[in-house]
Amino acid sequence: MSVHKELKKVTTHRLQEMKNKGEKIAMLTAYDYSMATVVDEGGIDAVLVGDSASMVMAGHETTLPITLDQMIYHASSVIRGVKRALVVVDLPFGSYQGNSKEALNSAIRIMKESGAHAVKLEGGGEVAESIERIVAAGIPVMGHLGLTPQSIYKFGTYTVRAKEEAEAEKLKKDVLRIQQAGCFSVVLEKIPAALAAEVTQSLSIPTIGIGAGPHCDGQVLVVNDMIGLTKGFRPRFLRQYLDLYSQISGAVQNYVNDVKTNDFPNASEQY
Repeated sequence: MSVHKELKKVTTHRLQEMKNKGEKIAMLTAYDYSMATVVDEGGIDAVLVGDSASMVMAGHETTLPITLDQMIYHASSVIRGVKRALVVVDLPFGSYQGNSKEALNSAIRIMKESGAHAVKLEGGGEVAESIERIVAAGIPVMGHLGLTPQSIYKFGTYTVRAKEEAEAEKLKKDVLRIQQAGCFSVVLEKIPAALAAEVTQSLSIPTIGIGAGPHCDGQVLVVNDMIGLTKGFRPRFLRQYLDLYSQISGAVQNYVNDVKTNDFPNASEQY
């Protein structure tokens, strides 16, 4: 009789346990089945189906154009490739800012149609009512503060946020408010490391940093950036573990050459 070891899935409860024990949380984005399978088997704790798909998958300049239907498509693809990790899906711009009822309906669609485990939305006190309503329906919510890419036209730049005292104080109030509203975790993007450390210590829920220093409870990166599939994007916070752009480009060049010279397919590559 064969014995199959049960795969222990990562849940929101597990992320909370990790914070309590001081165990760091590793998170990456994924937007399709193949990449989701790779990062899940690599041992990632959480997968973010980010609205960054708008840029890295569709070629837009910002996250704003991607639709709820498109996010559900990407999330469904990722879910089919994940066996262990917690899958969190971004609510895209325009799908929750109107009112809390719209936010709930959007979250329900993502959960029902994709099979995702949680949703993420940007903002502080202004979205607290929506968070409460979504959580009350039984849907886990991850928050997002600091640099919030859906507000890029308001900020006018992707520069570090909350460097000034007034904005830092607002962030500290906002993060406590969304924790009170029921968020199980919060992403802190591009804020000073000292502020991220202070916020992390003030919260009972885990913080996930991106460009927010080493003191958050976990880290997240866009997988395409991390593996060097995105050409020319090298912000300070990014550690690039591979240079896939160059490797794939080289492979394509070799393939083209082999086809042109009639080297491919050879005798062993035909029927």
